[in-house]
Amino acid sequence: MSRTPRPSIVLAGVSFTWPDGTAVLRDVHAAFNSGRTGLIGANGTGKSTLLRLIAGELTPTAGTLRHSGQVGYLPQQLTLRTDAGVADLLGVGPRLRALRAIESGDTDPRHFDALGEDWDIEARSRAVLDELGLTTVELDRPVSHLSGGEVILAALAGLRLAGTDIVLLDEPTNDLDRQARHQLYDTIATWPGTLIVVSHDVALLELMDETSELIDSQLSVFGGPYSQYRDHVAQEQAAAQQAVRSAEQALKTERSQRIAAETKLARRSRYARSDFENKRKPKIVMNQRKSEAQVSAGKLRGDLDNRVDAAQREVQEQSARLREEAHIRIQLPDPGVASTRRLATLQDHQGTKVLLSGPQHLALGGRNGIGKTRMLRTLLHPEPPEGLRAYTEPHTDRIGYLPQRLDHLDDDASVLDVAWGTAPDTPIEQIRGGLAQLKFRAETVHRQVGSLSGGERFRVALAQLLLADPAHQLLVLDEPTNNLDLHSIDELVDALAVYRGGLIVVSHDDPFLARLQISTWLTLDRDGLHTTHLEPNSEVTP
Repeated sequence: MSRTPRPSIVLAGVSFTWPDGTAVLRDVHAAFNSGRTGLIGANGTGKSTLLRLIAGELTPTAGTLRHSGQVGYLPQQLTLRTDAGVADLLGVGPRLRALRAIESGDTDPRHFDALGEDWDIEARSRAVLDELGLTTVELDRPVSHLSGGEVILAALAGLRLAGTDIVLLDEPTNDLDRQARHQLYDTIATWPGTLIVVSHDVALLELMDETSELIDSQLSVFGGPYSQYRDHVAQEQAAAQQAVRSAEQALKTERSQRIAAETKLARRSRYARSDFENKRKPKIVMNQRKSEAQVSAGKLRGDLDNRVDAAQREVQEQSARLREEAHIRIQLPDPGVASTRRLATLQDHQGTKVLLSGPQHLALGGRNGIGKTRMLRTLLHPEPPEGLRAYTEPHTDRIGYLPQRLDHLDDDASVLDVAWGTAPDTPIEQIRGGLAQLKFRAETVHRQVGSLSGGERFRVALAQLLLADPAHQLLVLDEPTNNLDLHSIDELVDALAVYRGGLIVVSHDDPFLARLQISTWLTLDRDGLHTTHLEPNSEVTP
């Protein structure tokens, strides 16, 4: 028997505006049903803000937001105490410590109070970790010893263990490797209760029962996964475009008829003046006919003007159905790198070396926690290779690094200051023009970086790469699609396709990697680096 969706979250006239006047939601009336909903939308439209409103971290400027049940929220960037243990991340730390104290013979009543009836808390915690593939992660392990992907999965395990009625996930696959993603997909496919997922991961969005899009400060809900919603929007837009063309043709016809009528009236007026001047009829008769003609002409003009106005309104109404989304534009500068120019050497602890030179594109893969990010960081901050499975040696100081965490940005600085800092000798008008291409226009360039969403922070980091002077000879991108919407990923792919510098990219986004012109594929594992060289336009299955 099919499950009948019921509203779990209801928005009634909800509006939200930031203190700087930026509107995120305007008088939204919508509902999220029980089951799985994928929340999509361009970067900066307010998806994360909407989740924070539902979670109670923010309060609507106007309207009411109601939900049935307890809400669990997994944000993009988890703020964690690094000395905390996995059990604390799961939310069972106090109960687990109480259980172990009791088992060790401590009969202090406070331990029994802390534990309650959860005598099987350790077994249940272990089971949910195993379900998400964290079989080697002990409950006592410090969070600082986990990879980014393991942290996300463990936090998700905590929500699953708590049995929270409503769960909000903001880009949960960002830090997950390929295997972990598939484990997450399996978990999501059987998730009970209400689940809202913000994501650009198409495979994850296909697991949803409904798709909701945030666009132009409004929320639309569609009963189906992303692919069906995309087809629905495409059909709607095709019908809207046809309606606009028909309305424009009708307007053209009405205007032509208005011109033809005005021409005919002008001709009649000339004949009437000729008769009057030649005194062909009595003056009283001609004055009467002139008055009647003026009244008739005025009525005709009024009718025709009304028809033109109605046709213009129809064009406007139909045009309003068309999407006019402001997308970012990514244009990488030409660094002028010769094909023989050595840019970097990648080396593992066994002595395997890979030389990157000229406009070569290299992809680096491997499981979470294997050391890919630490390896890349040695390009900018050389450190002794002890303890690293692999490291890098730079041969140029013109390296642009886009880290996975985006924690290198100064939260107290403005968007304009951060961008200008990469090219202090560039005219400010040129800097503002580059920021405008990344959707930072007018007063938004003065917003503090710390107030930005994940997608907006990514665009600031991207501005540092695009506006750098001199241009970078080597780009190092660590999970660059984590904070990009689907259209922006297309822009990035197109820009990298014609970039004439070197590229090292780490990504678990298979569709993204398949579209890049990768010439060398490196895989890092416990034994070191393994290399696959590709012919142009060929594909590799990682």
